[in-house]
Amino acid sequence: MAKAIGNIKKELSEMTLEDQLLYCDELKLDDRKGVLKLIEGVYKKETNRLKEIKRLEELSIFELNLNENGYKYIAGIDEVGRGPLAGPVVTCAVVLKEYYIYEGINDSKKVSLKNRERLFDLINETAVEVSYGSATPAEIDELNILGATKLAMKRAIDGLKQRPDHLLIDAVELDCDIDQTSIIKGDEKSVSIAAASIMAKVTRDNLMKEYHNTYPEYDFENNKGYGTASHYIGLNSVGISPIHRKTFVKDFI
Repeated sequence: MAKAIGNIKKELSEMTLEDQLLYCDELKLDDRKGVLKLIEGVYKKETNRLKEIKRLEELSIFELNLNENGYKYIAGIDEVGRGPLAGPVVTCAVVLKEYYIYEGINDSKKVSLKNRERLFDLINETAVEVSYGSATPAEIDELNILGATKLAMKRAIDGLKQRPDHLLIDAVELDCDIDQTSIIKGDEKSVSIAAASIMAKVTRDNLMKEYHNTYPEYDFENNKGYGTASHYIGLNSVGISPIHRKTFVKDFI
């Protein structure tokens, strides 16, 4: 007697994808539409997995080429928060575990909140090192946003326990004596920079949520300091806060 389709579905749900594929070889003899649909679903998952592996291989080209040329301790550097009217610019330096598959990793702007938080935890658990740097609103006002970003990046690098062999940096060149590669749209082209972008974004977003508790008038929890309608309502109502960048909100001083 043929096994009930519901039971087959339950069995598949309890298996790894590798075991599901093996089971599907047995199920091919069952020509019921429901079973064929289950088999099709498993093969689709495998196709998507292979596509993701290929994408991650392409995203790791810079790291792999550097490895082949003798660089072993490679740090990806990125920033978050250059555009907001308030709050610091936050940077991160990440040294990823070699050959680890960070499924779903990408430029933080292309990753959903749920997956950013998942990847944030995964990178924290598996990365060789993670270090953060920041520059305050006062430093941004004094140095300009590019200068403050570079300062924050250097602070993240200085926070690493081991000096990197090479830096992969998103669109910025730093004045330091470590070999480096500046990559335009690096968070879309380098797995290390993509990891740094996710770590910096989650960290800064959480910080702005904390600032919301102190300065609820500006809706920082939702806008993270960017110039949204709710943010401007707060500025018009109560003026600037201690965490606003004065050079960014001149009209409200």
